[in-house]
Amino acid sequence: MSTQKTAPHVGREQWTGQLGFLLAAVGSAVGLGNIWRFPGVAYENGGGAFLVPYLVALLTAGIPFLLLDYSLGHRFRGGAPTVFRRLGRRFESVGWFQVAASFIIATYYTAIIVWALRYTFFSVNLAWGEDPATFFVEDFLHDAGPTLTTDIVGGLFWPLLGVWIAALLVVGLGVSRGIEKTTKVFIPLLLVMFLILVVRALFLEGAVEGLDTFFTPNWAALGDPAVWIAAYSQIFFSLSIGFGIMITYASYLRRRANVVRVGYVAAFANSSFELLAGIGVFATLGFMAAQQGVGVGDLEGITGVILSFITFPQIISMMPGGPIFGVLFFGSLVLAGFTSLVSILQVVSAAVQEKFGLSRVQAVAAVGGLAAVISLALYSTTSSLAVLDTVDKYTNEVGVIVSAIVACVLVGVVTRQLPNLQAHLNAISTARVGTWWRVLVGYVVPLALGYVFIRGLIELVTVPYGEYPWAFVNAAGWGAVGFLVLVAVVLPLLPWRRPVDDFVPESLEGRLS
Repeated sequence: MSTQKTAPHVGREQWTGQLGFLLAAVGSAVGLGNIWRFPGVAYENGGGAFLVPYLVALLTAGIPFLLLDYSLGHRFRGGAPTVFRRLGRRFESVGWFQVAASFIIATYYTAIIVWALRYTFFSVNLAWGEDPATFFVEDFLHDAGPTLTTDIVGGLFWPLLGVWIAALLVVGLGVSRGIEKTTKVFIPLLLVMFLILVVRALFLEGAVEGLDTFFTPNWAALGDPAVWIAAYSQIFFSLSIGFGIMITYASYLRRRANVVRVGYVAAFANSSFELLAGIGVFATLGFMAAQQGVGVGDLEGITGVILSFITFPQIISMMPGGPIFGVLFFGSLVLAGFTSLVSILQVVSAAVQEKFGLSRVQAVAAVGGLAAVISLALYSTTSSLAVLDTVDKYTNEVGVIVSAIVACVLVGVVTRQLPNLQAHLNAISTARVGTWWRVLVGYVVPLALGYVFIRGLIELVTVPYGEYPWAFVNAAGWGAVGFLVLVAVVLPLLPWRRPVDDFVPESLEGRLS
């Protein structure tokens, strides 16, 4: 019998049970991207045929990487920098790169929640009037285009401050008293609200035509590499993997936790919600097409910001009971966004708390306060729309994807930890993972993501994103990437205030296959 002992970690927070962790994981995964990104991506990439590469991407990349995050967090018991340092002192930078990505995402994610919150109230009296596009861009955002300004928009600043206060209070209360209790209320409420919305959409005139458009497969699209790239990109964007969230969340699980089974449930729950969102959105778009006397395929603005804040307000103004529908739709966006936001903030807070020996409240106040100031400075101004669009593009398609590739290569090739992580998962879970998992994480995921990254990078360096001026793109987009690198280089140079290198993971003697 091994004489090694696991280093004690007195006082580390824990979920009250696996249900709390599952709901928190689902709450993190089910976010804005499920509602406003998936339907449009599916439509643009073969309709019903897109579900084939989407399912392949889920099984070959999404679930395997999700289990990698779970295994790292649960075995090495810490936030992302702590976990990667325990893999090897020189690997701490990878964890801080992920933390920096979460920090950036939190600053603009809060702004989108504010937009949805304001539109929840705008829905009551259809405040956008006859021209939702002009209302959103000019009357609401006071958009100044692709430039950096300091002109504050009061209608953005004060709600943004309020959302930040609410989010920091939840994270400050801790894992079980704050995040877990919030998700236990918000996730069931979100599901009920969205189900009501979908059922209402299915009874609209033209709903069948909308669903035909969504589900009718264009099988020829399966031969297009861009469709497969879109599928793998969507899986990573929607599962909250690759930037420290699930590593951090899994570290709060008890020593004996059915991690593999929970991972399967969380992944399929997330994808099921995406499918539900697709049904609701396209049934609604079918109604819009019927009112305009055109085909659903002739509509524009079926993804992202345009779908939520321009196209949907148009539809809400047309339909019977539109204000109620609008409150449900935008309220769902708020709930989905908020549960994701607190998970993102927890990544940053936990990392700083462990590195600098701070209390939870001190860490939340420090990093949350800084993030709030940056968020208010950038996203309550007249330049918020273009800045948000560009920062989001580069953070996700450069930062998160690079982070995921490096993590796979580091764990699978450099440190050769995959057999240990596989044994760890199998030791604590009723559902087992086999050699297939190591093959997917070690080879398939980094190769698939490497191809996605190279294709995307070629476009980013040759064509100015969004037709914005290069000076703006470089400042906002590559500036965000530069911040990721800076944090990854500087933070590991600072000393740890608490012991981190004396940790000994649980013995796997006799469990390696």
